[in-house]
Amino acid sequence: MIHKLERWAWAGGALLAANAGMVNAVGLKSYAHQAVTHVTGSTTLFTLAVAHHDLAAVSDLGMVLLSFVAGAALSGFIVQKDALKLGRRYGVALLIESLLLMVAASLMRSNNGLASYFASAACGLQNAMASTYSGAVLRTTHVSGMFTDLGAAFGHWLRGLSVDAKRVRLYATLVGSFMLGGVLGTLLFDVYSYNTLYIPAALTGMAAAGYTLYAHMRHG
Repeated sequence: MIHKLERWAWAGGALLAANAGMVNAVGLKSYAHQAVTHVTGSTTLFTLAVAHHDLAAVSDLGMVLLSFVAGAALSGFIVQKDALKLGRRYGVALLIESLLLMVAASLMRSNNGLASYFASAACGLQNAMASTYSGAVLRTTHVSGMFTDLGAAFGHWLRGLSVDAKRVRLYATLVGSFMLGGVLGTLLFDVYSYNTLYIPAALTGMAAAGYTLYAHMRHG
């Protein structure tokens, strides 16, 4: 599947990974200190809250998890197909993600606890949109799987086995983009505080417009 990805998918994946890195940095530096681009840590914190009978944390973290799932479900409803292909309704999904991030930014500015839910929904939508259900070729909101694949590839190289160079380049690009987004998000947060979240919201909106225009031009 990776060898069939077109340039627009590589560019879009890198942009979305950087976007997610920025969003997660803002989430972690916010008053809630909540990671929102992936739910592994939140799931563990949820189980800790359940074990300690912390009903407030159970409710809050449960909503973060449900919001991520709701965003992914919304993507599935909009995009419908599980194969990455130009012409599908990614522009609509990206526009909705942009709106969700704008709402999250507005709520964060007033320290409203609902902000994490909207940000989590936006990331769930993005991850479902950019992935394929048959192997998650493009993962743009979390990097654990890609670090695993890169490590395995390095091990194969050490043993003199063949390595899929294109897969390595793709995952290295996405990981690097996510890290770059995190650095930018951190630096920008120190200056603009919660207004920083408007930047990934704007970038996602521009990506929606750019994708829609590109798809229209390609299909004539």
